Amino acid sequence: MSTTKITPTASVLSSTIKTLGFPSYTILPNNFKQRYGCFQRRLCIMAKSSALNPLEVCAKASVTIPNKLGDCPFCQRVLLTMEEKHLPYDLKLVDFGNKPEWFLKINPEGKVPVVKLDEKWVADSDVITQSLEEKYPDPPLITPAEKASIGSKILSTFIGFLKSKDSTDGTEQALLNELSSINDHIKENGPFINGKEISAADLSLGPKLYHMEIALGHYKNWSVPDSLPYVKSYMLSVFSRDSFVKTRALKEDVVAGWRPKVMG
Repeated sequence: MSTTKITPTASVLSSTIKTLGFPSYTILPNNFKQRYGCFQRRLCIMAKSSALNPLEVCAKASVTIPNKLGDCPFCQRVLLTMEEKHLPYDLKLVDFGNKPEWFLKINPEGKVPVVKLDEKWVADSDVITQSLEEKYPDPPLITPAEKASIGSKILSTFIGFLKSKDSTDGTEQALLNELSSINDHIKENGPFINGKEISAADLSLGPKLYHMEIALGHYKNWSVPDSLPYVKSYMLSVFSRDSFVKTRALKEDVVAGWRPKVMG
C-alpha cells in the first residue's frame, strides 16, 4: 500500500490570510465588493479546509508506475469532488493485482473507491459524492435533476464501440448520438452542464470522456469529430482544470486498463 497525504493545491493560499490586508484608510473602490468578494469567500473556504482532518480514501494504484494513481474513473470522480470542495485527503493506493488483506477487511467486495466518513467506510462513487455534498455543502456542487442525466450513456456507448469488431453494427453511431446530445446541451447551457459553474454531473462525466478519448484514440485511431465543437471545448475546459490534472490517470494506465475489453 502506498499512502499519500493530499491537500488541494489551492489551500496553500490559506496561510496567506494573516498577511493579506488593504490600506488603512476607509475609502474603498466602488467595485471593491465585486473585485474582492469572491476572493474573500474562496479564502474562507480554504481556511476552513485547512482545519479539517484528511479524509481517508482508497483508490486503484497505477499498474505502470509505482505510487501513482490508477485508471479508475469512479475514483477520479470522488477525488475531483474533494478537490473542488477543497477537502484534504489521505490517499491509499491499492494494488489490484494483489489486494492487501487490510483492504479486503474494510471492503470485502474489493472495489474502489472507498472513503472513511464518520468512522465508517463508504463504497460506491454515487453514495460517496452524495455524502460529501451533504456533509460539506460549501461550495455546492449539486446538479439540478433535469440536467443530472446529461451524458449518462457515454460510458456504455463508448465501451460498446471500443469492443466492437464490426464497423456496421451501429455502436459508433450510438456513441455519436450520445455525444451529439451533450454537444447540443453545452451549446445552449454551457460552458458546463449546469451553466457557468462546474457541478457534480461534470465531475462524473469528465473522467469517462477522458477514458473515451485515450482508449478510442489508441485502439481505434478515433477522436471526437469536428462537427461536435461544443463537446471538444467542454472536454478541454474540464480536462484543463487544476483538480482534473491533479487526479487524472496516466495515459499508459488508461490504455492498459481497457486492453482486456478490446482483446477479450
